[in-house]
Amino acid sequence: MEDLDIAFEKAQELLKSLISTPSFSKEEDKTANLIQAFLLDQEITPFRSGNNVWAFAKPFQEELPTVWLNSHHDTVKPNQGYTRDPFSPMEESGKLFGLGSNDAGGALVCLIAAFLYFSKKELPFNLLLIASAEEEISGKNGIESLISSLPAAELAIVGEPTQMRLAVAEKGLLVIDAKIHGKAGHAAREEGINAIYLAMEDLEEIRNFQFTKTSPFLGRTKVSCTVIKAGQQHNVVPDLCEYVLDVRVTDAYTLEEALEELQEILKADLIPRSLRLQSSHLPKNHPMYRVADALELETFGSPTLSDQALIPYPSVKIGPGDSARSHTADEFIHLDELKAGISGYISLIDHYAKLRKSKNITP
Repeated sequence: MEDLDIAFEKAQELLKSLISTPSFSKEEDKTANLIQAFLLDQEITPFRSGNNVWAFAKPFQEELPTVWLNSHHDTVKPNQGYTRDPFSPMEESGKLFGLGSNDAGGALVCLIAAFLYFSKKELPFNLLLIASAEEEISGKNGIESLISSLPAAELAIVGEPTQMRLAVAEKGLLVIDAKIHGKAGHAAREEGINAIYLAMEDLEEIRNFQFTKTSPFLGRTKVSCTVIKAGQQHNVVPDLCEYVLDVRVTDAYTLEEALEELQEILKADLIPRSLRLQSSHLPKNHPMYRVADALELETFGSPTLSDQALIPYPSVKIGPGDSARSHTADEFIHLDELKAGISGYISLIDHYAKLRKSKNITP
């Protein structure tokens, strides 16, 4: 298919440009400029807020629903294990190496290619492309800052490396600062109540704890103690012990419900850092399940966090690349994954459009 070959070449060159342009979270202005310029070259009018860039495939029609295509253009910082220049895109043995190639530059350029393909087609919905910032840190100046100013999504397709499997659920994240109080005393005498020992009782509860509800896609919500600190000097019984809980919350719970269930078994005061990063799942009767069946896409629940957590609309996560390569040294994506990603996104949107035209769906 000639159109696919051309789209692949453009996507590959755009991805190389993105890799060559450092875009750490909160420092994505240069890649935002690059994406804007690319869309203008394709005769698409981009909009921008901060380092977020978005565009409509056709002039917006208020009477039509809207489908979002979203991926991010920020990256983490390269780790110490890199043996290649993370900002020099290099092709080798069918792979394209470079920071952000897999997470999530590959998905982003493939979504852009599909978006451009449908900019020449008639669709029964508005198609909205969003290249978001600050995804890697779930920053407030990323996708969350756009929600109130963009049309609501009937469906959001979030581009992340999933090996083109369709994630229909995603774990949320709850970070809790726990404080447990004892009573100070001299260590040489039988005085005080040691807050460390009280915390040890909590930690034993946490180690053996299982949340009540289970998700069909994501299994059980998981809690881990990841930080602990107490005491100031060797001869004083500490009156305060603080620890941190990392809670990966499935779609069986809201963050508030998970917090409540933990508070019932622990002595410590539990203070959530944020209640923003909720778990998500695609509603049971959503037509995207029929699209997945038609395209024989594997559906699964994703343990990793993405902009899905901040999108308050029905969403799925899918894209070329492999999540296991994200944030690793010498990150890469296979070139054939890019080509498959473009055709995969086109098929996904095309099948959804056909269902919508048939009027045989109720989102």
